[in-house]
Amino acid sequence: MNTLIAANDTWSLWTFLIVAAFLSIFLEQKYKWASKVSGAIIALIFGLLATNLKIVPVDAPVWDAVWDYILPIAVTLLLFQADMRKILKESGRLFGIFNISAVGTLIGAIVATLLFSSLIPEAYKAAGTMTGSYIGGGVNFVALSRIFEVNESIIGSLTVADNLNMAIAFLILLSIPTWAFFKKHFTHPYDDEIEKLQNGSKAEDEKTKAALFWKRKEIALLDIAASLAAAIAIVFVAVKFTGWVKSLIPSSATGFKLILRLVFGQIYLIIPIITLTIATLFPNSLPKIPGANEIGMFFIYMFFVVIGIPASIGTVITKAPILLAFCLVMAIINIVFTLGIGKLFKFSVEECVVASNANLGGPSTAAGMAIAKGWQKLIVPAILVGIWGYIIGNYLGTFIGYLLKSLLGL
Repeated sequence: MNTLIAANDTWSLWTFLIVAAFLSIFLEQKYKWASKVSGAIIALIFGLLATNLKIVPVDAPVWDAVWDYILPIAVTLLLFQADMRKILKESGRLFGIFNISAVGTLIGAIVATLLFSSLIPEAYKAAGTMTGSYIGGGVNFVALSRIFEVNESIIGSLTVADNLNMAIAFLILLSIPTWAFFKKHFTHPYDDEIEKLQNGSKAEDEKTKAALFWKRKEIALLDIAASLAAAIAIVFVAVKFTGWVKSLIPSSATGFKLILRLVFGQIYLIIPIITLTIATLFPNSLPKIPGANEIGMFFIYMFFVVIGIPASIGTVITKAPILLAFCLVMAIINIVFTLGIGKLFKFSVEECVVASNANLGGPSTAAGMAIAKGWQKLIVPAILVGIWGYIIGNYLGTFIGYLLKSLLGL
């Protein structure tokens, strides 16, 4: 696809990405309407518009760099303040609602298949593949597409549909906690805590919630250097360790070995382990470095811009409208089921949307959402339950795929 900025125009793409992240933060902190929408949604919209107006390409090495380098560094920086003792107390609730949300994905897969089986060839294969993806993530998508031997043309269209669907789902999940209906019918302790922190003088009343939360702090050159050096060193160790695990356990492994590969072959599990261990055992080290949250947050905004970029509306309309509807039904049922059962068992709206996000997008997007909203206590639990999704995604995807195959009489 011809775009204003070519895929190999690295400087232009980095400029677009960084300026879009800056504008998202600026608007969120400057204007109350933008603060209500949230900078994360604004960043997503920048990505969506840039792609669909053919300003930037869907695929480019710069976007890969954000996924491969910027995101893991951001997650690491934002874990500097984590305390393992608090995490052990607070992750249990999210684990419960995550598994409830996974049931919503299974129900969504069954409903979507029954609705579209006559329009999608071998729909059970798409259902099994997307079940794994909407409980675990992209790792499960690839594995299950091979298990079910999905046709390559279907894989391509399904990927495009999934990208746009994820952008829509993230926009919905990010906005749900701000809707009056959910504020009235659900508890929202994490937002309440932020509001308490932001209650200040009358002079501050004119500022947006984001501006108050991210108010100016003292920071030195040494702090910036220490933050980045520590974060990159931790990511380096995680990458080398996961690479070593994958070299020992082949992708064709089964049973317990496959579980070990899925768990210890993922950097988003190893990064929290390393960072939390250091932060907990040495509370005067990482938690005491100023500026880590701010740097990490800026990187997260860049990540949200990139999430919106692959969602090409035109491509989906021309090549994969049915698959988009298929994925959308699964995602909507997941969200509705999670909120419904969450309300029944008195989970907060923040826990429900983070759990749903962890199912649909995986640990990185769930953590990114918690970070963007300022729900600091949900960041690590979001990553941990997302990794749990990696583990169970392949098995549940395989189960639902073959169950539907049997129900369809194939």
